[in-house]
Amino acid sequence: MTERTLAKAINEGLRKSMEDNPKVLLLGEDIGKLGGVFRVTDGLQKDFGELRVIDSPLGEAGIVGASVGLAMRGYRPISEIQFDGFVYPAFDQLVSQVAKQHARSEGAITMTLVVRIPFGGGIGAVEHHSESPEAYFAHTAGLRVVSPSTPNDGYWMIRQAIECADPVIFLEPKCRYWEKGEVDETAPPSSLFSAAVRRTGTDATLVSYGPSVKTCLAAATAAEGEGRSLEVIDLRSISPLDVATVVASVEKTGRLIVAHEAPVFGGIGAEIAARLTERCFYSLSAPPLRVGGYHTPYPPSRVEEDYLPNVDRLLDALDRAFEF
Repeated sequence: MTERTLAKAINEGLRKSMEDNPKVLLLGEDIGKLGGVFRVTDGLQKDFGELRVIDSPLGEAGIVGASVGLAMRGYRPISEIQFDGFVYPAFDQLVSQVAKQHARSEGAITMTLVVRIPFGGGIGAVEHHSESPEAYFAHTAGLRVVSPSTPNDGYWMIRQAIECADPVIFLEPKCRYWEKGEVDETAPPSSLFSAAVRRTGTDATLVSYGPSVKTCLAAATAAEGEGRSLEVIDLRSISPLDVATVVASVEKTGRLIVAHEAPVFGGIGAEIAARLTERCFYSLSAPPLRVGGYHTPYPPSRVEEDYLPNVDRLLDALDRAFEF
């Protein structure tokens, strides 16, 4: 095992996939000579050339549109959207073309492409640079939506996404890019679409993905000091959802709290809460609770910490769950 930052782990996963398959290529704004705004693609254009790591014009619809054509010709393009809030000009391509092409062609055409999107807050940036658009894509049939929370998952999940026969929205928690962790390059984790139990517990289940997983782990550590044992589940895949892993946990703990940075209204947490209520109604000691962003545009950086889920808000939800 070697220690890597999340950004470096994704970089090395991309490099390995490009070495293994000459049909894998990258395109996006400033990803070549600059190496990307977050340097995730640093050094790849130098090693693989400008025909495989393409600095595109500033036009997200064009980036994804070109990827559609490349995928139709048998390539495996990886588009980078520079920031989460910049993806909306490409939304029509993703929903109208990428998500539907396989079904539209009755399986004759596959969209073997990945769209990398740095997402979430925590870097002191404003709207269009700190958003969490995952619910839009999870609601769109035909798209797979995943998010790594650790360097090891970053390394393996990008490789698994590239090999996936379906189009994958690959959400990278930008506030975790510089955090280090062990990467085991010899043994891949489980399926791209399976959840992981990051911490076992008996009293309540915390479910999250991407940037909020670390917050949930910190809340579990804090709760331990109060005599409460929390289980933390990292979904890893937002669409499809590994409901079975969450069900098994909630049947044991009897309480569920879902955390994500996106607004709770109409969010992924609502879907999880509904499914778990349907499946675990008689196991629940309290209603499922959600902790997330508020139903407002993303705020200025000076109040960002009040908007994002934090340990105090999670512990408050835990207290409310135990009041029932």
